[in-house]
Amino acid sequence: MAFGITTIFKKKVAEEKVAELFVNIAFNAVDNSFAEVAELLSNDVNLLRPAKIDPENQDDFLLIVIAGNFKLLDEYFHEGQEDRIKELTIEKLSSVYGVDTVSMRTAIDNMLAYFGKINYPSKNTHYAMSRAVFFKYGLNDFQKDYFRNLNTPDPILLKNIDEIMEQFIIKWDTFTEKYRITD
Repeated sequence: MAFGITTIFKKKVAEEKVAELFVNIAFNAVDNSFAEVAELLSNDVNLLRPAKIDPENQDDFLLIVIAGNFKLLDEYFHEGQEDRIKELTIEKLSSVYGVDTVSMRTAIDNMLAYFGKINYPSKNTHYAMSRAVFFKYGLNDFQKDYFRNLNTPDPILLKNIDEIMEQFIIKWDTFTEKYRITD
């Protein structure tokens, strides 16, 4: 009974606004902090020498953040609703990037497939995002020989990347506690 009453008193928000919020959060988070992320990644103590990641080279990072959060929508919204939010998000992203929705959907799907490839057999999206950052920014080239030869991240380096990526995962659980999504 209490569940029904709390649901009634939640603020309503349209799926369109959720998609807009998703895009704004992702873009603002990356725009406002990628230079710092690039510095942290470049100068991680587990690297033999600085990786020298260009603080302007945030495109791969942004796509990793978008794709990872896109995948996480499934955990917080019911079926059908999350599909509509995804489609609305793709439309908004397409508009921002100036590309058609098919190209945007393909870019996200390709990144999600990449997550599966580099993170197999794990299905943990957070770890997949961290591994994608590791590989997309060529951090393997700056590791100790042992891990470089294995072509796998040093576990301590990966943990550091995990901590960075945690800051880019949208807290949908908090959002869904306060808001009821409407069509």
